[in-house]
Amino acid sequence: MKQTLRSFLRHPSGMLGLVILLAVIVLALSAPLLFPGDPWDTVAAPFTPPQTDGMLLGSDSLGRDIAAGIAHGTRVSLMIGLASTLVALLIGVVVGALSGYVGGRVGEWLMRFTELFQTIPAFMLCILLVAILEPSIRTIVIAIALVSWPQVARLTRGEFLALKEREFVQAARCQGESPLSLITRYILPNALSPIIVAGSLSIASAILIESALSFMGLGDPNLMSWGFMIGAARTMLRQAWWMSLFPGIAILLTVLAINLVGEGLNDVLNPRISRQ
Repeated sequence: MKQTLRSFLRHPSGMLGLVILLAVIVLALSAPLLFPGDPWDTVAAPFTPPQTDGMLLGSDSLGRDIAAGIAHGTRVSLMIGLASTLVALLIGVVVGALSGYVGGRVGEWLMRFTELFQTIPAFMLCILLVAILEPSIRTIVIAIALVSWPQVARLTRGEFLALKEREFVQAARCQGESPLSLITRYILPNALSPIIVAGSLSIASAILIESALSFMGLGDPNLMSWGFMIGAARTMLRQAWWMSLFPGIAILLTVLAINLVGEGLNDVLNPRISRQ
């Protein structure tokens, strides 16, 4: 563990992504302190340019503070990204582990079930689920998780197929270890590295999907989000460019930081790359 941490700290792009990501997390945590009011409140004249009348990043068409919206939107994006990824990991790891370890007809049926979800375009399925159900943060988390778990399941299945025939697993089986013990104590810990990398990248994808849904008006109407801010500004690009520019930069930096951290984790946790 210490060697892995030292290797990651020496990874330039991974450290750059980690610094940006930590700054985003700090902004999310400090949003209620920096902007204690409601981000939906009108606090200035409409279309106030940045650095005018106390507006750091300007105001939108209704006089709402762009900076406050970005800060509070950070909490929404990170919360949805983390929650949906955790649900997707839970479903994907369970399905993939059962399919890879049990094998046979059960494994094949589980993979056919997984492929059923992959035949439908992910974003179209998200739109369909959120449009049918009530647009809320819970619905968005469930929809994103349902389109994200198949990739985790296939990855987990491949790792289990490769690891269950290894010598240390065979030795534990000969010692009378139960199947549950073999999965949780011997196979799964050795399969966690690619799963962790896939999970970190899934967070970035979830943030992009949530932003796209909010851009289309399918986000939670009670929560300020980056996608909603860009969607509300799409007809005013010439009149108030800052309304869409700053939320777009927030999405870009956050997704870039998560991808850089994921790339760094992949380089550190991949044995062949780390040896090189």
